[in-house]
Amino acid sequence: GNVSFSCLEPQVVPVTFLSSSSYLALPGTSGQDEVFVSFQFRTWNKEGLLLTSKLHQSSGGFLLYLSDGRVKINLHKTGRVLSDIAAGAGLNNGQWHSVSLSVKRNRVSVKVDNDMTSSAHASIPLQIYSGDVFYFGGCPSSGNISGCNTSFSGFQGCMRQISIGNKAVDMISVQQNDFGNFSDLQIDLCGITDRCLPNYCEHGGECSQSWNSFHCNCANTGYKGATCHYPIYEQSCEAYKHRGNTSGFYNIDSDGSGPLGPFLVYCNMTDATWTIIQHNSTNLTRVKSANRENPHTVFFKYSASLDQLQATINLADHCEQELAYYCKKSRLLDKSDGMPLSWWIGRSNETHTYWGGSLPSVQKCACGLDGSCIDSQHYCNCDADRDEWTNDTGFLSYKDHLPVTAIVVTDTDRPNSEAAYKLGPLLCRGDRTFWNSASFNTETSYLHFPTFHGELSADVSFFFKTTASSGVFLENLGIQDFIRIELHSPSEVVFSFDVGNGPSEVIVQSHNSLNDNQWHYVKAERNVKEASLQIDQLPQRSHSAPPDGHIRLQLNSQLFVGGTASRQKGFLGCIRSLQLNGMALDLEERAKITPGVEPGCPGHCSSYGNLCHNGGKCREKYSGFSCDCTFSAYGGPFCKKGKNISAYFWTGTSVTYNFQEYYTLAKNSSSHASSFYADMTLTRETITFAFRTTRTPSLLLYVSSFYKEYLSVLLTRNGDLQIRYKLDSHQDPDVFSISFKNMADGQLQHVKINREEEMLFVEVIRWARQRIVLLCSAGTASPPVLGALLKNSDVDEETMKANSQGFIGCLSSVQFNHIAPLKSALHHSSSAPVIVKGRFAESNCGTLTGADSTSSETTHSFADHSGPIDEGKPLANAIRSDSAIIGGVIAVVIFILLCITAIAIRIYKKKGIYSKNEAKGSENEDSAESALKSELSMQNTANENQKEYFF
Repeated sequence: GNVSFSCLEPQVVPVTFLSSSSYLALPGTSGQDEVFVSFQFRTWNKEGLLLTSKLHQSSGGFLLYLSDGRVKINLHKTGRVLSDIAAGAGLNNGQWHSVSLSVKRNRVSVKVDNDMTSSAHASIPLQIYSGDVFYFGGCPSSGNISGCNTSFSGFQGCMRQISIGNKAVDMISVQQNDFGNFSDLQIDLCGITDRCLPNYCEHGGECSQSWNSFHCNCANTGYKGATCHYPIYEQSCEAYKHRGNTSGFYNIDSDGSGPLGPFLVYCNMTDATWTIIQHNSTNLTRVKSANRENPHTVFFKYSASLDQLQATINLADHCEQELAYYCKKSRLLDKSDGMPLSWWIGRSNETHTYWGGSLPSVQKCACGLDGSCIDSQHYCNCDADRDEWTNDTGFLSYKDHLPVTAIVVTDTDRPNSEAAYKLGPLLCRGDRTFWNSASFNTETSYLHFPTFHGELSADVSFFFKTTASSGVFLENLGIQDFIRIELHSPSEVVFSFDVGNGPSEVIVQSHNSLNDNQWHYVKAERNVKEASLQIDQLPQRSHSAPPDGHIRLQLNSQLFVGGTASRQKGFLGCIRSLQLNGMALDLEERAKITPGVEPGCPGHCSSYGNLCHNGGKCREKYSGFSCDCTFSAYGGPFCKKGKNISAYFWTGTSVTYNFQEYYTLAKNSSSHASSFYADMTLTRETITFAFRTTRTPSLLLYVSSFYKEYLSVLLTRNGDLQIRYKLDSHQDPDVFSISFKNMADGQLQHVKINREEEMLFVEVIRWARQRIVLLCSAGTASPPVLGALLKNSDVDEETMKANSQGFIGCLSSVQFNHIAPLKSALHHSSSAPVIVKGRFAESNCGTLTGADSTSSETTHSFADHSGPIDEGKPLANAIRSDSAIIGGVIAVVIFILLCITAIAIRIYKKKGIYSKNEAKGSENEDSAESALKSELSMQNTANENQKEYFF
């Protein structure tokens, strides 16, 4: 029949609104009591004017616009809003959406996508008549004259199928200027661009866009920056440690800005920083009835993927994992056929038959290497096949085989045969890239590495230190593109680049000089959206990427580090921890074979020495530094954490530390304190300590010299803290008292004393800070005595009175300049020049208790006093009631007696339970399970049943 091989469809002519100043003006029929307009649109913008028109013979009009991705209609007259309704949602998704507006008599309705659920209706107290012009997308520049509302930003996007009064608009006639008028439109084409396809947001960043650009939402990705490229977490525990962080859980990102994401680890910040990664089966597991046909197999799942673990292991200096294998008539190797009976599987799914403490490719255990196996004919204890429990235990430390992903056991199906295993967490220490460095000694020397050609993003980070005023850190050249980072002046770093449309620069200026021979951090990044540069903790500077630049970097030459290809403007100084897109460059290996460049950089303490606290000394290491806490009252990697060194003093207890003696000091000498002579003069000292006592008067600290000068810190009879300085043997001591509270109240009190020549600053933390001016400026040379019983006629009467009572209580965290007497007495008594008399033991009595109180500060001068100050007159508001003290003492005694009775009953019950447990355990000692538990859990059982009671 009559067939036409085509489908006749109405011609659809889209139109593109290219800018916020674009508009399309179409005539309408004025004075009609009905307005009906429909069209389709697509856009990425959340806001924009879709349609506006002035009402007939009225100062009012209506607006149809996008607000936060919704269509809204606004009818107004003489500044009064008659209706404001909304329909639809998420209409800025780049898809085509239809909108129809109907205004008839006093009713207005808006429908979106022909969906009744996405429509809105309203009644208005006004009869509406149509105007003569409809403006789509925007207004002419003379919008106010023409009646077009310009209070909204212009629409950027596409429209099509525009209809006014149920009559379609012929856009070809508009294009030929036969109908209506327009500005900055593109007719017969929808020029919208999907800027999120491809998605340039990295690491799972969520892409959103507008007409001109796209935006990356990096929330919960672990990354930051314009394209979610740069990691917010450090690459290793070592990096966290050298930011001053202490032990705890941290997220690490082992490959930096690479494709692998961050994961949670525990960082143990000791002298060697350990990264601890747990798995899902850390308990001891017993195995029975397993053979080659029916093996026992267990798979270990870690808190990170194998790729993340591999990146962490490759980054570390050393990794290890403890594998304990217990056996009774269960062999690891069948000597008859040489086949393994048990084995473990490593990271790459390969089988290994060497065990903890042994070496790869050697089918042995640790005892087989050192010849200590229980049967010399075998290389593992378990291969002796004895009917008793033994074990082969040790650490696996070959990095390429770690971590252990599975264990297979097959020899436990014989009578009385059994095995058990326990796999520890993966432990890694160090960061071989963090301290990897090179020293550039000539301006013409450089290192070169492969480039990152074709990358979407390029990030570079490194540390530098120098005394030079300028020099190029690195340079990478292409046929057209290049990047360069240089020290342009002593306080300015410049990141310059060209991505195909001419050179650009990002500049960061520092208020301080950067050529101060301290380590400074540099991070530069170039991606499809911007280029950025950051120096140390200064605000980041950025430069928007040009719209017509290269998406990918066109760099095809070598990367030059420390200089340029032309051997000009070379860098003089040190560069370390250089990383490109998360990959570390081995500066030290290249430096070994490059003239003018040396591997390694000394002088880390100049930048990181401030991390060592409380008298700790920074010690240089080839790779980094460490804090020596020998002369600090604190421990830990930075001498600020860990257990405070505390001791309890009984009647007659004293600790004497001798600075520098003329005569041999016997450990148990009966010599009194004044016989310890020193030959050093001090013009300043810093003393810190904490104490807890209820005994008054008491001598807390006494420092004396051969020249009859001394310092004593004591509690007076009414509980005031008193400091007595005698810096001139011909004058009476200067005396200062803190009388704000009774400091012998059994609470822990922290005291800090600073003297610099005649200026003295005393601080009782949480209570009072006071500054004193001393008249005397003579030096002291002094062995400190803690809680001492003095026999020295040169000491003033008040000090001797306080000393005669002895000190009973707790002293904690005692530090005299760089010396920690308590730490020396408790931990280094054999080597330190210290004498201990009486009963003396370490205690946890230095634990802080009590609520904080408001500090107060006053100033006091001794200029008006020629002699000692009477410490016996308390302040009016500090008068204490003797009857209250007696009542309090009686209450405390009764409470202590009750506590002792309760504790004694608890100890008696505990002993009974422990005796029953011992009897019950002996009844079952013949069973294999009890034997294994007894051997493996002996230490844990002992720890659970041992309790300490302090009276």
